[in-house]
Amino acid sequence: MQINELARAKINLCLHVTGQRDDGYHLLDSIVVFADIGDLVSVKPGHGFSLTINGPFAEGLETGAENLVLQAAQQFRETCDGAAITLTKNLPVASGIGGGSADAAATLRAMSRLTGAPLPSDNGLSLGADVPVCLQNMPCRMQGIGDVITPIKGLPAIHAVLVCPKAGVATALVFDALESKGNSPIYGLQVDDIPLGRMADFLREQRNDLEGPSAILCPEISLCLDQIRHQGAFLARMSGSGATCFGLFETRQASENAARKLALSNPDWWVKPCILGA
Repeated sequence: MQINELARAKINLCLHVTGQRDDGYHLLDSIVVFADIGDLVSVKPGHGFSLTINGPFAEGLETGAENLVLQAAQQFRETCDGAAITLTKNLPVASGIGGGSADAAATLRAMSRLTGAPLPSDNGLSLGADVPVCLQNMPCRMQGIGDVITPIKGLPAIHAVLVCPKAGVATALVFDALESKGNSPIYGLQVDDIPLGRMADFLREQRNDLEGPSAILCPEISLCLDQIRHQGAFLARMSGSGATCFGLFETRQASENAARKLALSNPDWWVKPCILGA
């Protein structure tokens, strides 16, 4: 018996930093959606817990106890003897699209299906702030330190292009460089049957508070955003703490044409057309 789960790329359509707790954790307000592309987690019964990693972005990834996939699987150690896990790494590492958190969440879902045991009561928060929203695997508003998750119904599926210049940005440095940590929350969200035009207007009024400091630390981000806008995206923005950026388009053809042109002019970048929220 083998269980497969797609660890879909997580995209922050907007990300507002609204405060910081005394323990250092930042308070966020974010609209999160998921792409129809991602890593693949495959789980089957085993003796003890093991992890094999393959795929285009497997190089350099550790398979030991520090890996979030193994940590997620071991939360089910009281209900099974072990699991043999294979992670096919299709998404760039540390790129602001929740790769590690999405992998951990997919592992939790797969292990729950394999064992029949319930998901962890903390929804994976102990594994990372993005794991609970990735566990939902649907459009959500994420608030607090990632522990307040509200599913959003009525968001339209959006054609998009994801672009990562393959330049690393350390999340801790981005937050350290953020001038204001008490910014305004998301406003004006209507969640019932939102047409694409109104969604576009809403998103233009929001922001990613981490985009500015990330672009200072990694100038390739600004270049990425400029080139995405040049392809006619109605919105270009960075996801998470970077460095992946996204462009939103009105049609599949427009997103695929943009992806092709961006890849041709920037062969060293990771460029993928996708559908968000599907």
